[in-house]
Amino acid sequence: MYYFYHILSWPQLLYVAEDYDGKIVGYVLAKMEEEASEVHGHITSLAVARTHRKLGLASRLMDAAHNAMQEVFGAHYSSLHVRVGNKGALHLYKETLGYQVNDREEKYYADGEDAYDMRRPFSESAKAKKNAGTSPSSNGGAEADPKAGEQEATENDKQKVAAAVGTAGAGAGAGKKAAAAAGEKKKHGRRR
Repeated sequence: MYYFYHILSWPQLLYVAEDYDGKIVGYVLAKMEEEASEVHGHITSLAVARTHRKLGLASRLMDAAHNAMQEVFGAHYSSLHVRVGNKGALHLYKETLGYQVNDREEKYYADGEDAYDMRRPFSESAKAKKNAGTSPSSNGGAEADPKAGEQEATENDKQKVAAAVGTAGAGAGAGKKAAAAAGEKKKHGRRR
């Protein structure tokens, strides 16, 4: 029910990546923090299938969620929790996406592992663009373009992945698939 609450409350913050056959190979699920003193979004879950990593999908999914947080809700920053021992995710969040460690939460996860509370502030220029009615973007105006960011992928990878990133709000089928993917992730006990 936790994931369904997110999907129903913030459908603008759910994005999926599909392969050419329509199979979901990645998703990001986010929410807005309603009780906070400063408007901000929170990344609840990010996952990309092992077979589709290193193609830029996680970055593009996160960019789409970040843009929606700013454009739709006027968020000032995004937050997330990540396992202290998850080196791959830490590299993605710090080096690629510009997150910074805000705090360390002891025994955050059920198995007792600590988590970093990370934050990524959104630029003032992005907020100014939102207020002026233009589209803020951390990557020069990309609006979840399915072909954006594929330069680093090989030709073989391009054929393998359609990388169609779209919001669940664009179709009920996408929301159902993402909910199923989110449930599958929860069932296996992986959480970022």
